Amino acid sequence: MPAGIIIITTTDRMIRKPGAIPLAKPPQRPFFELSERECNSAPLLRLLAWLSPAFPTGAYAYSHGLEWAVEHRDIIDGETLRDWLADVLLHGSGRNDAILLRHAHRAASDGGALEEIAELALALAPSRERRAETLDQGAAFIAAAAPWHPPALPPHVVYPVAVGALAGHHGVPEDLAAAAYLQTFATNLISAAVRLVPLGQTTGLRVLAALEPAILQVADASRDDTLNDLGGCAFRSDLAAMLHETQYTRLFRS
Repeated sequence: MPAGIIIITTTDRMIRKPGAIPLAKPPQRPFFELSERECNSAPLLRLLAWLSPAFPTGAYAYSHGLEWAVEHRDIIDGETLRDWLADVLLHGSGRNDAILLRHAHRAASDGGALEEIAELALALAPSRERRAETLDQGAAFIAAAAPWHPPALPPHVVYPVAVGALAGHHGVPEDLAAAAYLQTFATNLISAAVRLVPLGQTTGLRVLAALEPAILQVADASRDDTLNDLGGCAFRSDLAAMLHETQYTRLFRS
């Protein structure tokens, strides 16, 4: 600050010492006027907000069956966690979620049958807890996304369909939305495992870095998949989701 200027900040004005040089006013423009460069960045900003850990979907309360896997020693360290999550991404719910997200994105973009996609997605849930997990997060996501005016959706919509529909409605690139969703999916499960095993934060980050090839592979492969390609063979993960409700003590809701 130049010598001779004293600024005291109050609630509604700045008081300057008599004789001080007036401060230049910043250029004013309405907040809704954006440059072309800023408009190109807007979809990324929205995606970062919607998939941020701070976005209130309640994901921290679900382990996707990991709690059972930890109790039964299927997951005991970073290596076993990496292998478990890679299978879930490549052959289980991660792959299915990416396909559903892409088709919801396209339906929202061109006025397609979002309700049919939502019904099919709900029918894919292999257990009661998995169904509740994806429905609760879907409802929470849509409620929290109200400031972005989401499109009309069925009353019961699963999380990946909700994310895909909102991204498509706002012109967020489909490939970017799919990759970011899968990254968030993996991050949430790693966070659960860090608390359950327990693992250190550094180990959790190493697992996330090691999963990048799987995340990118699923995101890329799902681009050409149809709804007829939905399905999977991550049976141990699905069984863990079914058996979780029988555990004597539980920290997570799934």
